[in-house]
Amino acid sequence: MKRFFERHVAHLPERMYQIVSDLSDYPRFVPNCQAMQVRPDPAAGDKDVRLARMTISFGPITQAYTSRVTLDAKARTIRAKAVDGPFAYLDSVWSFEPEGQGTRVRFEIDFKISNPLIAAVAEPAFAAKQEEIMRAFCEEADRRFGA
Repeated sequence: MKRFFERHVAHLPERMYQIVSDLSDYPRFVPNCQAMQVRPDPAAGDKDVRLARMTISFGPITQAYTSRVTLDAKARTIRAKAVDGPFAYLDSVWSFEPEGQGTRVRFEIDFKISNPLIAAVAEPAFAAKQEEIMRAFCEEADRRFGA
């Protein structure tokens, strides 16, 4: 299920990149994120790559999965690819481009849940949450840097 979101925010691209790249802070403000464990990817070489294990909760269901997150501060992009968990695949990209006095924030996500029975219920709910997640990052920027 592929989804694409974008929004203009009145904050600099570097500041928006800083918030989204601060993976360990997600449980504080990202909806349904219960926990996040982040460590460097030992196979990354000289790139900034992290393994992030996120625990999410939707009602009575709690699930954890690990993503390989590639951070590129120069290009202002953050790419994540699930490497375990309930997804057959999950790929996402955040990008931050200057626009007027602020930033055009773009978030693209493509995912499929492995179990077809769970997917029928969970995929639409997970997809619907992505707009709420985008809003949470924008609200966090307002809290950190002023509205």
